[in-house]
Amino acid sequence: MNPRVIIHPLHARRTLLAGAAGLALAIAQTQAQAAPAAPAKPATPAKPATPAKPAAATAALIQPGSGVPVQIVLQNGVALPLSAVTLKGDKFEVKADIAGYFEAGATIAFDKVDHVFGDKPAAINQGIALILTGKPVEGRKLLIPVLEENKDSAKLPGNFWLEAARASLVANGLEGAAPQCNSLGKEIADATPAAGPDPFLALSKALLLHATVKVADREAALRAQTTDAQPADVCAYASYFLGGLLRSDNRNEEALDAYLAVSCLFPSGGMVINGVAQMKAAEILTSLDSKRRPEAVALVQCAVRNTKDTPARELADKLLESIK
Repeated sequence: MNPRVIIHPLHARRTLLAGAAGLALAIAQTQAQAAPAAPAKPATPAKPATPAKPAAATAALIQPGSGVPVQIVLQNGVALPLSAVTLKGDKFEVKADIAGYFEAGATIAFDKVDHVFGDKPAAINQGIALILTGKPVEGRKLLIPVLEENKDSAKLPGNFWLEAARASLVANGLEGAAPQCNSLGKEIADATPAAGPDPFLALSKALLLHATVKVADREAALRAQTTDAQPADVCAYASYFLGGLLRSDNRNEEALDAYLAVSCLFPSGGMVINGVAQMKAAEILTSLDSKRRPEAVALVQCAVRNTKDTPARELADKLLESIK
């Protein structure tokens, strides 16, 4: 979970958000002028420097293909594809011979593994995009293989299981699946070093509140997940869904604040949620004041970049075309 940098006192939030769309316009113009030579890849854990032999070992174990496969990196720098091992108790067992390095059945103590490295599975961002755009069931189903393939690495630094599990927990909350929320919440708590329930479990319980529950009660539950006591990614999701609740209650200006807060106050929540929230904010801006169309366009241009390679990208492209 990413720590949040607190850039302002809580009581100054609305002051900051008042100029957030204008700030987005300035940022979009700056980014357009920068025109990077190649699009940035999603961030992955930094790969440590390794001695000559381990580096060769890593190269020998990784098969050519598109992107870097998810690997476990040992303390001596040797990396093995996660798919080449299986976790049995407190040891990883090698599934098949790896010429010159491991024989089938060889074991590696769990505490000899340093971290996980590789390209983030594309299905994670794609699943999150579906969850955020009103398709939680489809998004959760897309994340199931990711959870299964990465479960053995769930307790290792840099793993991809945790983000997929937390996104699935959000989907379960939206689906009203309380037992699944509790079960997955326990799995997440067991996989993370922090004591007590994972903060995403409380978020899922706020999302579980049915539409028949008073708006004021649902609003209070979501606002409770956007305080400085919560991690940034929890705040980002809570603020996003708060925006949707307020918008459905015809409180568009408050909804705009909530959507803008995602990328302005909690940007480390993730590129995809930043992008989808920017799209929602742009829709509200164009409906509130036609003179703010340039700000809306700037927000959607940011959203186009943030939702790359996800189902939300097509939505962003269509929105940009419609408001230009």
